[in-house]
Amino acid sequence: MRVLIGGGSGFVGRELTRLLRDKGHEVTVISRQSGPGKITWGELESRGLPPCEGAVNLAGENLMNPLRWWNESYKKDLFSSRIDTTKALAQAIAASPSPPQSWVLVSAVACYQPSLTAEYTEDSECKPYDLLSKLVKEWEASALLPENVAKTTKQVVIRPGVVLGRDGGAMKQMLLPFWLGLGGTLGSGSQPFPWIHVSDMAGIIAHALEPPANTPSPSQQVFNGVAPALNTNYEFTKELGRVLRRPTIFPVPGFAMNALLGSERAVILTQGQKVIPKRTLEAGFQYKYPDLSSALREIVRN
Repeated sequence: MRVLIGGGSGFVGRELTRLLRDKGHEVTVISRQSGPGKITWGELESRGLPPCEGAVNLAGENLMNPLRWWNESYKKDLFSSRIDTTKALAQAIAASPSPPQSWVLVSAVACYQPSLTAEYTEDSECKPYDLLSKLVKEWEASALLPENVAKTTKQVVIRPGVVLGRDGGAMKQMLLPFWLGLGGTLGSGSQPFPWIHVSDMAGIIAHALEPPANTPSPSQQVFNGVAPALNTNYEFTKELGRVLRRPTIFPVPGFAMNALLGSERAVILTQGQKVIPKRTLEAGFQYKYPDLSSALREIVRN
């Protein structure tokens, strides 16, 4: 296949690009700067969609950017960087004389309301309850294709949890303090911690890009991009400490997280959801790292 990836130079995008090229597919990345194997968002808008059988959008301002303070400007960028790029790709697909077979948006599990008891599958309803869930709702809606295009293009939304890998995401910021023996639980530690290894995240996207077996549904197919294991932040913290052979005795209280990140952003780490990849498993996806121990060992080893 020829696959177009918006935000392909990011953490998950790099892993997806590597996986697809290893499988023999041709990848073009949409980026802010042009170059070999790349086009810019401006070129997408002016020239239209390049020939492709699959399209993916991973673009978006880093939600946990430690260099940006939680203010109205940052919140605006979180929305525009996701929704504007998704709309641009969806509109290019709709206007193409030969739209791709599959169109995949990677959003987030933030649409599910945090709870210590509720369990969410892809069939669970997503009702906006805060800023980030409102973002996910608008983000996914911006990916919808016109009905005439949806008859031939499969529409998929993947909702990942915390993506774990050594070269980016949350682990890149966590590994040093844990190596130094300064790691600890976040908030109470009892909150659910939905996670996935970056290799499995790329694998789910590649799986979703496969051509539809039947006539596509006009609605979006949803897959939860999380590991099948249900873990808490405490379990994650203790397992990472065990794999690194370091103590984990320095908890970070919730008020400190709120002060550092802003309460609307800190909620991602201090609260959580029990997310089950029911449809992902039913679709036949095989996880390489279905449990924390195997995932963290691979990350630390490399």
